[in-house]
Amino acid sequence: MPTYKLTYFNFAGLGEPIRWMLSYLDVPFEDNRIEREQWPTIKSTTPYGQVPVLEVDGKQVCQSTAIARYLGKKAGLAGSNEWEDLMIDTMIDTFNDFRSSISKWFKESDEATKKKLEETLLNEKVPFYFNKFNDHIKNNGGYLANGKLSWGDIYFISILEFMTTIWSDIIDKYEHIKALNDKVVNLPKIKAWIEKRPVPKK
Repeated sequence: MPTYKLTYFNFAGLGEPIRWMLSYLDVPFEDNRIEREQWPTIKSTTPYGQVPVLEVDGKQVCQSTAIARYLGKKAGLAGSNEWEDLMIDTMIDTFNDFRSSISKWFKESDEATKKKLEETLLNEKVPFYFNKFNDHIKNNGGYLANGKLSWGDIYFISILEFMTTIWSDIIDKYEHIKALNDKVVNLPKIKAWIEKRPVPKK
């Protein structure tokens, strides 16, 4: 069995999809959580000066989506053919387009600018994307793609969970997103991880 070490900050963010995937796989992993003040000394040891970084038998890899996809294949949660893989990738790439707006807001230091970004985010981008995600899930048997659970669902819901620590009601109006959330967080291995993990920071 490979050995896994995940390095990420001491909160959920982009590290949590990988933690959920490793938990779903039911494999042991080192959850190496770093504080922000440690980052300047660690940054140069990562492949591209960013985290999360997953070490697989000592080999470093980065990019949270690529890692989740890799682990998804190991877990049997990829598509059953190239078209199904494309459907999962399409949804996650679209979700990451939306997530870039969150990242921009999160990193903004000017309070006035940040407030304007948040207003646009909550009043325009969230309704636009979430209505489409909600309809798509409804039309795909309750999942993001292909009418069945995939690594994309776990990635999607783990990031949404982090967003709800900032905006607690962000998914309340979206029936099918909420239903998918309930399915994923109650998967036995993921539920067990959620119950035992350190309390995530924002």
